[in-house]
Order: sequence, then C-alpha cells, then structure tokens
Amino acid sequence: HMSFINNLYSKLKSTLATRFPKVFRIINKYKSIVKFIFAGGSATLVNLLLLYLFHGLLAWGLILSTSLAFIFAFLVSFTLQKFWTFRNYNKEKMPLQLALYLTNSFIGLSLNGLFMHLLVNKLGIWYLLAQVIVSLTIAVYNFLVYKFIIFKFKPNKNIQDENRSQENTIRGESG
Repeated sequence: HMSFINNLYSKLKSTLATRFPKVFRIINKYKSIVKFIFAGGSATLVNLLLLYLFHGLLAWGLILSTSLAFIFAFLVSFTLQKFWTFRNYNKEKMPLQLALYLTNSFIGLSLNGLFMHLLVNKLGIWYLLAQVIVSLTIAVYNFLVYKFIIFKFKPNKNIQDENRSQENTIRGESG
C-alpha cells in the first residue's frame, strides 16, 4: 500500500535529515533518481524472490515461473514509479500509462538485445561487463521516458506549497 511506502519514506527522510544532514541534502537534491533506483531495485527483488518461490520451491515450470514473476514485478515497478517516484496520482490516465509502460518494457528488452549484440559480438566486450553498461544505459533511458512521457506531471500550486512546507519542517524552519 502506498501510504506504508510514503510513511516509511518520511521517517527515513526525517532520520537522514537529523543524523546525516549533508547526506540528506545530496539525496534530497536527487530524490527522484534515488526513488527510481529504489523502486527498480524493489521490483527486481520481487522478481527474483517470486522466481525462486515458483520454480525453486514449488517446482513449477521455468517459463510459467519467470512469466508470473515478471508480471508481479512489472506491477510493483509500475505502481512504485507512478505513485511514489513520479508522484503521478491521475487515475484516469492509468490505463494509457500502463499500456505505455508495458510497451516501453518491450522496447527496453529489444534495446537490451540490440546493444548486447553490438557490444559483445561486434566490439568484443565481455558479456557481463556489456550487460552492466547496457543496463545502466537503459535505466537512464527509462528514467527519462517515465519522467517526461509516461508519468509527465505538473504539480499544482497547492502540492508545491505542501512539498515546500514539508521540506522546511524537516530542516527545522517554520513555514
């Protein structure tokens, strides 16, 4: 549930601001990137845990297990990126955003295959290093697509004032 994530995030922000103010300022400056990484890492963890549960423990077929794990991880990723990372609460556009997000996932998969082919087969780069390079490249691409296309959102003045007030409270300023 998103309120749990938001409460956890608020507590973490408050703790960091109090105990590690310099680190907090850096993280807060790049908070959408930090949230993007955390959301992606959470989805990856869900994918791996469910794959292990379905295939490793329940001994279901590999294709079924990977497909189910992908679907659940996809939904976790979409939900966290939409509502938490990019703070897009528009539910009317959600079907379109979900379709765009899925389409973008397949574009990312295609780019992954293309870039891996180019780096490994054409440039002779070790496949694991190539995958790290490709994954980072696609992560940057995904961040930009999510921020400027799929979850493009211009907060209204009330939301901006609320965010400013929360930031001042964390810094100990009155607002």
